[in-house]
Amino acid sequence: MRFLSIFIALALAAFSNPAFAAVKLKDLVEVEGVRGNDLVGYGLVVGLDGTGDGLRNIPYTEEALSSLLERLGVNVQGEEFRPKNVAAVLVTSTLPPFARTGAQIDVTVSAIGDAKDLTGGTLIMTPLNAADGQIYAVAQGPVLVSGFSAEGDAASVTEGVPTAGTIPNGARVERELGFDFAEMDKIKLALRSPDFTTASRIEGVINRSLKTQIAEMLDSTTVEIKVDNRFRSPAHMISEIENYEITPAQKARVVVDQRSGTIVLGSEVRISSVAVAQGNLSIRIRELPGVSQPNPFSRNGDTIVVPQTDISIDASEDNRVGLLEKNVTLADLVDGLNALGVSPREMIDILKSIKSAGALHAELVVQ
Repeated sequence: MRFLSIFIALALAAFSNPAFAAVKLKDLVEVEGVRGNDLVGYGLVVGLDGTGDGLRNIPYTEEALSSLLERLGVNVQGEEFRPKNVAAVLVTSTLPPFARTGAQIDVTVSAIGDAKDLTGGTLIMTPLNAADGQIYAVAQGPVLVSGFSAEGDAASVTEGVPTAGTIPNGARVERELGFDFAEMDKIKLALRSPDFTTASRIEGVINRSLKTQIAEMLDSTTVEIKVDNRFRSPAHMISEIENYEITPAQKARVVVDQRSGTIVLGSEVRISSVAVAQGNLSIRIRELPGVSQPNPFSRNGDTIVVPQTDISIDASEDNRVGLLEKNVTLADLVDGLNALGVSPREMIDILKSIKSAGALHAELVVQ
């Protein structure tokens, strides 16, 4: 019930404030072309304390290590070596927009073999490729791992994920993306949460603030802006308009996480007239087998197990039926469910049933 009390307090607090507060435009939209690009590479982490790949089970680690040593002038052909301090990893990163040659970016390192722990390892020079196959950065450096594992003869413990880690500023940009933002004459703003009303408000705020009709809503996702010559560059114009405040419009939505029992209801949720009954019927079945033995010194009797089943049914007398009138708000819904004494998981089932009955006027998102 503690979770339910906190949930109700947050819901009522939401109703004491405006439904949606004004937020800056930069928090609602993305600028066309101003985006990151995913990078990935295959590399080796060395220097592990016997927690690397088992090379007999992971042959590609041995092949990569042999190839690396040969490029460094060490001939290992025909040699048999089984180091336990090397692990094959995938290295991922994101190339930020407008990243220049020589800039440093963070990378994530994840083991792909049977390595047990990357703690203390060092990533060897690893090229990072984009979707076009070109190399845009090179990563290298010591791996920082937040998890750990320890084991003995009869027990083991693992905290976090010891087979993955990060390298802050671990990659250096070697190639820039060919994107000239300064030459654009039109800029498109893409809404993170598409909505016609919000897009229309963005158009209106920009045109009113700049006192000229340079913004045009194309659809629920896109607002196109013509570059105003009063600004020195498109970047200066964006720096001006991204701080305009907009009050976004959102769809009525109920988000349910079945695994944790978390429920989030938007303030625009409405419920039609519906009756809700919360039942606590409990059926318990217990098997109490008995043993039947023959009389002493009997020659023909056998020992047998006699099944005995005990069934009990508990129908709580506190069960109630709640009636929710039409067009009730979030606060009314929470108060009604609280009056029934429902738990968060029971509330999830009730919301699903109300949606199936067609009385929940909101999008139900189940995760």
